[in-house]
This record gives sequence, C-alpha cells and structure tokens, in this order.
Amino acid sequence: MPLYLVPTPIGNLEDITLRALRVLREADLIACEDTRTSGILLRHYEINKPLTSFHVHNENEKLNFLLDKLRDGKKIAVISDAGTPGVSDPGWILLKRAIDAGIEVDVLPGPSAILPAVLMSGISPQPFLFLGFPPEKPGEREKLLSEIKNFPFTICFYMSPHKIERQISDILKILGNRRAALVREISKIHQEAIRTALSEVLERLKDGVKGELVLIIEGQSQNEINELWREEAKKIFADGASVRDVVNLISEKYKISKNGIKRVLLE
Repeated sequence: MPLYLVPTPIGNLEDITLRALRVLREADLIACEDTRTSGILLRHYEINKPLTSFHVHNENEKLNFLLDKLRDGKKIAVISDAGTPGVSDPGWILLKRAIDAGIEVDVLPGPSAILPAVLMSGISPQPFLFLGFPPEKPGEREKLLSEIKNFPFTICFYMSPHKIERQISDILKILGNRRAALVREISKIHQEAIRTALSEVLERLKDGVKGELVLIIEGQSQNEINELWREEAKKIFADGASVRDVVNLISEKYKISKNGIKRVLLE
C-alpha cells in the first residue's frame, strides 16, 4: 500500500481538498507532528484513525517503524501541523526512504504558505527562489546571503518570530535595502502583508511579531547586476589581471556570457 503525503490547512480549516479528506479516512495510520494539533482537524471532519507522532526530534527514530508498516501493506498518511509535509517539515526523509525501498508513494496537492505569500507580496512571482528557514548560525547565514546577493530571482524565506529581527538585520546588511513583503498568518483571522522596504520591515519588528511568517524579497535587477559586474570587471582588469582571468572570474560569479565580458574589456 502507498505512503501518502497529505497537505493540511495552514489556517482556515476549510482549506483542505476532498481527496485529502478521503485519503485520511482510508489510512490505517496517520503520522503527524503534534497529535493535539492534528486532532483538532481530524475531529472537525469526524475522522477517527490511529495517530503516531512524527516530528523533527523523532523523525529518524520512527523511520523503521513506519517503513515496516508500509511493507506490511498498511496505508500511511503523513501530515504536518499545517501545510505540505516534507517542505521545511518532517516527511521528506521517509518519502525518500520509501522510494529507495520500492514502496509506492503519492504526494497530494494542497495548501502551502509559499505561493500565497509570493502573490500577496506584489513582487514578481517568477522566477522565485524558496530557501526554507535561514540558517541558524550567523556565519552560515551570511555565507548563503552573499551567494544569492546577485541573483535576479525573487527570494523567499520562512521566518521564526523569535529570530526574525536579527535575521532581517543580516539580510538588510548583505542584500541592501530592497523592496520586500512580510506576509503573516496566511488564511487566518489576522492575515496581513507588510509591503515596504526591508529597513521599514525591520523597524516595525521592534514591537514584536507573532504568527507564521514568510519574507519575500525582491531579486537584484538585471540593470543593477550589469552595472555591478561591469564595474568589477574593469577594476580587476585595471589592477593587472589578464583578460582571460577576468572573464573566467566574472562569468562564474555573475553567470554572464564570456563573450559579453570580453566585449566590455576590449572597449
């Protein structure tokens, strides 16, 4: 029998598909992050099935138990507290192990915070780059932000209310004061989107913030990228580097055509 990853509402309990409800009713076992949180949803839809906790702190410990159940022909549904399991929530490791073991798997479409947040931000929805939660360690966070600084994509992060102020401070320092939107409590009664510059978002956080948060940041514009790489290429060339070395360095860093860089240097 297959393993199902089943998205659940991120706020309003009506945000669930008919198919998701059917799969939950047919499951032999439901693996969930918090049995109390999931219990509210299941009771609302009169679904009475055995539950087992499956969260970030016991995910590896529960793998063999759940895989054995699947091999025995049991139908298992995995749900998170809210949204699609497996994306910044438990489920991916089990899904990968089941695929490797030749067990049938299915991932149902359904609620996720990312697409509503991107669209509500008012910032270009495509292409966008979703990076989950920012790295916990400041050094790793600064390294990631430096690597994506020149990307032209809209950038999306999940944020924790307790860490968001220092994390946005780092983002502002490295990416600059870009247009951004902090979208919170999607599909809930206090849903809002703060659409402004990163510095203003940071200013508003001084009074604290609660709830589920998604930060959407405008990507580097192509004009800005062109200006940056041209100035950097000219400076490195003026400092004595060969055309070949400059072309290779700038092409790798900015993903720019080598011929285009050569033209700028020769001019």
